[in-house]
Amino acid sequence: MEIHKSAEDYLEAMLMMKEKHGFIRSLDVAQQLGVTKPSVSYATRHLREGGYITMDKDNMITLTDSGMEIAQRIYTRHKKLTEFLIKLGVDEPIAHEDACKVEHDISEETFKAICKHVTKWDKG
Repeated sequence: MEIHKSAEDYLEAMLMMKEKHGFIRSLDVAQQLGVTKPSVSYATRHLREGGYITMDKDNMITLTDSGMEIAQRIYTRHKKLTEFLIKLGVDEPIAHEDACKVEHDISEETFKAICKHVTKWDKG
């Protein structure tokens, strides 16, 4: 099943909330992404239908294995791209914002090359 960029953003935000708070609530996801609660409700319904998340009776969200896999892939890309841009001299807030824009679109080949380059920088 093909997943859209917006769904990847929601899954990534959910993983970030899980790491930050230990739980995932729709309200936190809305705040993280700067969207409305109805937008989150719409997205979570589609993510549930796609098998990427589950929700309990208290509306607490849990990433399924497939949802976690996508969230981790996007979040890893985000962190590594942010690090790369900062090392290029980009201010952190701008690096973070720009990483969000490209994390979905660059090829795996380009991402691996960036990772390799960042690793070389780290080794000095």
